[in-house]
Amino acid sequence: MLIGFSNGFFSGFVVLRRHALSVSALSHTMLPGITLGILVAGALTQLSAFLGALFAALLVGLGSVAVSRGKRIAQGTALAVIYTTAFAAGVAILPHLETRQELEHWLFGDILAVGNADLWTMFGIGSLTLLSVNLLMRPMLLTLFEPNVAAAQGVPVRSMQYIIFALLALSLVASLQAVGCVLSVGLLVAPAATVSLFTDRTSLLFWGGGLLGAIGSLSGVLISAALNLSTGPTIVMVLGSLFLLAWLFSPRYGVLAARRS
Repeated sequence: MLIGFSNGFFSGFVVLRRHALSVSALSHTMLPGITLGILVAGALTQLSAFLGALFAALLVGLGSVAVSRGKRIAQGTALAVIYTTAFAAGVAILPHLETRQELEHWLFGDILAVGNADLWTMFGIGSLTLLSVNLLMRPMLLTLFEPNVAAAQGVPVRSMQYIIFALLALSLVASLQAVGCVLSVGLLVAPAATVSLFTDRTSLLFWGGGLLGAIGSLSGVLISAALNLSTGPTIVMVLGSLFLLAWLFSPRYGVLAARRS
């Protein structure tokens, strides 16, 4: 629920930025980060995987912002080049590791392996994300919608972009143990995307996304236990199903509701 709420809250920025593909790129970047952590530490541990994934996500995310500063290269283009280069490096290193089979837990998550230290780490990252977003909500939103106006009002636009990508990377890494590299995108996109089908209010997009992320995560854990399914994929399937139901039956934007009217 902690991971679901913090990631669901931050998913509001992902939906407003319309940069869901950037989240997907950063999530896949965590794989080469984990392989790097194994090489440095000499073994696959929770600490080496966490630090490696965090380093890779921050390097690629913040690197794309830095490359795009010259305005010659768009940030999406820079992200694509850096991300694919990092991912290729991870794939090249992967056959030389003796822990390839164990990587499956980090690709798709293993919430049963989450220990007390992991929970405290997630709590720290979630608290930092929520506190930072709420304190910097106005300048962040100005940067997203009107960067020129934000700059004219004294908002450090470039710094805000760095902060947003840094918090995005932290949110992805926080969900790494629970849902894995590949499926972490679902927690950072689906909640706010679902809420956006019911409201245009920005505050509801964030808080509603957080609440939906927490409920979807808890429901996924309970359903996976009852049906003997993998927990991470089940959480993402629950959130994806809620999004599809909202897309079909939303009173304002639902496909079936529009046809009835």
